[in-house]
Amino acid sequence: MSEWGELLGVTSAQTLRFFFERLRDVTEQEDASASELLYNASVLAHFATTSVASASDFPPTPASLSTVFDVYVLDQSQHADPALMEAAGAQCLLLTGFFGHQLRARHNIGWYASLGAQFFAAAARQTQRPAHARVMDAMAQHFALWQARQARLAIELREDALLLRPPRVH
Repeated sequence: MSEWGELLGVTSAQTLRFFFERLRDVTEQEDASASELLYNASVLAHFATTSVASASDFPPTPASLSTVFDVYVLDQSQHADPALMEAAGAQCLLLTGFFGHQLRARHNIGWYASLGAQFFAAAARQTQRPAHARVMDAMAQHFALWQARQARLAIELREDALLLRPPRVH
């Protein structure tokens, strides 16, 4: 178990399973692709277990959409790198979807969502792996759908009082 796993008491696999099951519950009435569902769960799990200060984990969790702007919009020198474009798309998805409600007052969520879809499309065009290109293309095409699903999941997790119960005081 990693240092974080010991501290938090969860493993990467447990975190992935948590988000996969919760996203599946949120999308159970809809026709969700299994590969897209797994990809979204892995994005949420990765960022849930990666610090904004991490220098070793790629991509690090962005502190805000301003970070995404500074790293991926102002500096376009790495736009030919499919891994970087995927990271940019994933960060836009996380921040406009799961954290969109919190960031709505400070940022143009629609613009960043459009940017995220463009980043995924660029990753799809640039990758040399056909299966990965299909997932990236699907994420670009269905960005708004997954953004809404992640937002719905965030609301459900906030409202679910059974997930974290306060300790009993004796």
